[in-house]
Amino acid sequence: MTTTLQPPAAPAASAPDGPPARTPRRVGFGSKLSAWDLKLSPYLYISPFFILFLVTGLFPILYTGVISFMDWDQIRGSGTFVGFDQYAYVLSQPAFWDALRNTFSIFVLSTVPQLLFAVFIAAMLDQNIRAKTLWRMGVLVPYVMAPVAVALIFSNMFGDQYGIVNTLLGRIGLPGVGWHSDTFASHIAIATMVNFRWTGYNTLILLAAMQAVPREYYEAATVDGAGKVRQFFSITLPSLKPTLIFVIITSTIGGLQIFDEPRMFDQGGTGGSNNQWLTISLYLYKLGWGEWNFGRAAALAWILFLIILVIGALNLFISRSLVRDEGTRDGLTRAQRRAAARATKQRVAAESTGKGARS
Repeated sequence: MTTTLQPPAAPAASAPDGPPARTPRRVGFGSKLSAWDLKLSPYLYISPFFILFLVTGLFPILYTGVISFMDWDQIRGSGTFVGFDQYAYVLSQPAFWDALRNTFSIFVLSTVPQLLFAVFIAAMLDQNIRAKTLWRMGVLVPYVMAPVAVALIFSNMFGDQYGIVNTLLGRIGLPGVGWHSDTFASHIAIATMVNFRWTGYNTLILLAAMQAVPREYYEAATVDGAGKVRQFFSITLPSLKPTLIFVIITSTIGGLQIFDEPRMFDQGGTGGSNNQWLTISLYLYKLGWGEWNFGRAAALAWILFLIILVIGALNLFISRSLVRDEGTRDGLTRAQRRAAARATKQRVAAESTGKGARS
């Protein structure tokens, strides 16, 4: 039997006094393709959203900004540049300030009770009750109802003459309320519609956050003798801070753009005879499609956009201060965590270099 022995590979050339030189490694086309795949794939996966946003979101915003500086002729599709005249006109109108007051009033009346009810219902649904899925899906039913249907039902319930609410008030000896004539009463009626439709939606978001809280915290609190109320305020509520911030921000954006409920609150849909429940979105619709003045409507749209940005910035500032308590359980600030991350990266790089030199 004959055995053929392969000669050993020649050792790499080494420097006379230094460590042996490493054999250069060839990087093939497949390796380069894999590296580019790792770098570009995440951007390609998220690019459809941003491309769609550029076409359907950013372009209309910028185009509206151009129209807001013009006396726009809708028939000819062109306009005359007038500078900030459209903004000055909108800001000088009493209807704008009525709409701004009504918008913030309805926003406060709808957001605050809505979040309180959502937290309470979510806490109840988080308990060990029978038919959990049925109850959890039941709170979402108002959200899937058409907003126009909700507005029609509640506008009849809050009717001045034959509404169900005034009838019940009369049964217990109380005078009827002018839900359409009184400004504050109309805000309560519209806020009730908003709360009915959106409380269940926020409840499910908060319930999902409650489900993510480790149960070991509650077991440890129970062993220490803490009751349900103490556990809620000491464990559940602090753990909900990031989710609460998200819910508050989304509720702020939706509340400042409220349109369907005040639009369907009466037959006219103009915000009342004295602008009792005229909101900014309703006033924008009135300028654009009621007066056919798209330059003023575009200016009002940008004013609303800036108001939302200001409120969003305030929410962001508040949220950062709130999240800092939740996100720094290690006691380190953000700068300290970044410094620790840099030190860890340098230590790992140094260890890798040392291993390479030893090999």
